[in-house]
Amino acid sequence: MRYEMLDKPDFGVVRVGFEQPGEQMVVESSAMVARDAGIEMKTEMKGGLLAAAKRKMLGGESIFQNTFTATAPNQQLWLAPGPEGDVMNLDMDGSYEVMLNSGAYLAAAPSVTLDTKWGGAKGFFSGTGFFLLKCTGQGPLFFSAYGGIHAVDVGQAGYICDTSHVVGFTSGLDYNVTKVGGLKSLFFSGEGLVCRFHGQGRLWMSTRNAGSLAAFVHPFRRVKSKSN
Repeated sequence: MRYEMLDKPDFGVVRVGFEQPGEQMVVESSAMVARDAGIEMKTEMKGGLLAAAKRKMLGGESIFQNTFTATAPNQQLWLAPGPEGDVMNLDMDGSYEVMLNSGAYLAAAPSVTLDTKWGGAKGFFSGTGFFLLKCTGQGPLFFSAYGGIHAVDVGQAGYICDTSHVVGFTSGLDYNVTKVGGLKSLFFSGEGLVCRFHGQGRLWMSTRNAGSLAAFVHPFRRVKSKSN
């Protein structure tokens, strides 16, 4: 299997090329853009009803996922997330886990397992939610975000990222949610809360977030006047 990332970072799309019959890709619902007619598609609840419901309720992913299977060499499958933005690929080797924010998962090989992980009550304040999507195993993993995705290797000095810009991170990292500064900074700097990462691993952050966009366009919304 081979893949190519196109139209990054504004309108990221993945072109998957199946080299042998029987190769598969498990894709989030509604993420398929196009495919060769000979590729077979099967819709199912991966891991059964309970596992699928757990991912839906706790991890924010779809109950049903689509598995695409090649029936001949050199068939192609095109994938893209719903919002405009970037797509990142990661070749998992089984030596670490990847924690993804709700809605970031796009697709993966069947050998990559998806589960949910309790992120603690701090998740309520971080914008990531109480649970994160845990990805383990071997094979290609694709995830997305609104805006561009930038990777940072975090070392002993730690790293600070705005809570609404966290896309995912490797299992070698943990985080605490704190104020960016004092009370004055919390209420008047426009920054709010941040994630202070510590440990050894990689962090993926987005260059934009939907909440800031909504706040920007809010004053320009059309307001319907009341008629007497």
